Amino acid sequence: MNFEPLHVHRHRFSPGKPTPYGIFDPQGRLLLARGHQFDDLEQLERLIEREATVDMREMVDRSSRIQQARPEQLPAYWEESMGEMARLLRAKASLDFTQSLDQASRPLLALIERDPDLAILQAVLADTSAVLNSGYASRHAVHTATAACLAAGRLGWSTEQRRCVLRTALTMNMSMTELQNRLVTQVSPLTSLQRAEIETHPERSAALLEMAGVTDPEWLEAVRQHHEEPEGRGYPRRLTQVQEVALLVHHADSFTAKFAARAHRQPLLADAAARLQYQHGRGDPLTAALIKEFGLYPPGCAVRLRSGETGMVMRRGESANTPVVAVLTDRSGLLRTEPARRDTARAEFSVQGVVPLAGLKVRVGLEKLLVAAAA
Repeated sequence: MNFEPLHVHRHRFSPGKPTPYGIFDPQGRLLLARGHQFDDLEQLERLIEREATVDMREMVDRSSRIQQARPEQLPAYWEESMGEMARLLRAKASLDFTQSLDQASRPLLALIERDPDLAILQAVLADTSAVLNSGYASRHAVHTATAACLAAGRLGWSTEQRRCVLRTALTMNMSMTELQNRLVTQVSPLTSLQRAEIETHPERSAALLEMAGVTDPEWLEAVRQHHEEPEGRGYPRRLTQVQEVALLVHHADSFTAKFAARAHRQPLLADAAARLQYQHGRGDPLTAALIKEFGLYPPGCAVRLRSGETGMVMRRGESANTPVVAVLTDRSGLLRTEPARRDTARAEFSVQGVVPLAGLKVRVGLEKLLVAAAA
């Protein structure tokens, strides 16, 4: 067996929820089987003090299960990964943080690799309920990481560069997660204290990482620079030369933020978000890669077809304007009893435009939409 210390994976355990893995003593003897529930975290801390371990084969098995899962099973894995990342980013960073982050992001990478279209859908469909339950910060970190990693792949970046992109996107806002969660529901203007916290968060996030034992200079500098822009237009240092990883993460950060609702505004439509991003980064190959990866009609956006039907884009097509759509209304605008697949490469089902998702009145689960799109 391949054991690792329990303390590296403490973020995976929550009171009142079944444990995702079995817990063993230092000699490999089972102490608690998978599925045990902690009433509080004191029991977990006592096990950590006893140098308890977890079997890494169970960790690897989860990535394998993701690769073998049916399409309709993947949304549950996404929710599980989102929850795990939220717990890690909320926890006080410790000296094993790099290892914990890499372990927690392994299932996320497996999900992105298994179904890039569903990964994009998660970002475009940004769960508005997360605004109400203070989950925005961690979800946005995952959405940014998803977009940046996909764009880095399109650009042909090395494994080391893509790892730095992932780590930077997930940790860039560690020092202001509580403020992020407040701001999505705040309707009043920023206070001077809030503005100062925003201006300084890149340096403070890097400092938190250093305190947690992070020594990778590329990662730390990318976090410091993730709001810098060429020609000194960014902050906090107004740099004129900006690290490439930091620039890509910055573009992915601002692009995916456009899809999320705020108390003072609705999410932007996909075509409007792409247009604004393009205008801001005109001529920039990183921006171009990001927009090309998402496509003209990215998964998760709602569209109206030439047939009169409306539905949700589920997969990118062979060309930018021919996505696969799961329609939810008929030609008369009435809700269908079951979603149906439409190939918009066919003239009668061509996309006529993007429509607000709120007006689509989605009454079926994402699992059913995935099944319909695969039919």
